[in-house]
Amino acid sequence: MRVLLAEDSAVLRDGLARLLFDHGHEVVATVSDGDDILPAAEQSRPDVAILDIRMPPTHTDEGLRAALTLRRRHPGMGVLVFSQYVETRYATQLLAEDPEGVGYLLKDRVADIREFMDALTRVAGGETVLDPEVVRQLVGTSRRRATLGKTLTARERDVLSLMAEGRSNSAIAATLVVSEGAVEKHVANIFTKLDLFSSEHDNRRVLAVLRYLNS
Repeated sequence: MRVLLAEDSAVLRDGLARLLFDHGHEVVATVSDGDDILPAAEQSRPDVAILDIRMPPTHTDEGLRAALTLRRRHPGMGVLVFSQYVETRYATQLLAEDPEGVGYLLKDRVADIREFMDALTRVAGGETVLDPEVVRQLVGTSRRRATLGKTLTARERDVLSLMAEGRSNSAIAATLVVSEGAVEKHVANIFTKLDLFSSEHDNRRVLAVLRYLNS
């Protein structure tokens, strides 16, 4: 896998580059300044970009704004936001425009290297991977979601949150300690309540999360 790494901390940038190399991936570009992300991506054409949010020159939201531009210019390129912060405005926009191949993980919550590598592989493969804390903050950013939330049971909201993290039905069942059949019923109820009907062109799991977040 070809990876672009955008991180202004030299220690973390070098550590991630070494980690990626050790797991058989090729780091095709590393940048420490937000203004260098887009030129580096154009030149190196990675399969996936790992981006911090707050980078020079302003240390505000350079990484997320670059992620939005990358997704528009290169729809097939995976983008994994890896940061200490949750920036809800741009994160919601990033997911709403095209959630496939998008990930958002928090640095201080990644405790297992295997989980990070699995998330990176899934994002590169077109899946959506969100940290549970990112989901919690995104869901909590709009008062209007309270109205829609009332139409879902507590268990259905639990299932939807795990769906937002990119979990499969079997993984959701294991997390909630219920049968996979029970999860399938909850997922079906969520689709019905959110008026999402079966389509060969749309990923209803992603659409369910987006409809909830944008309601």
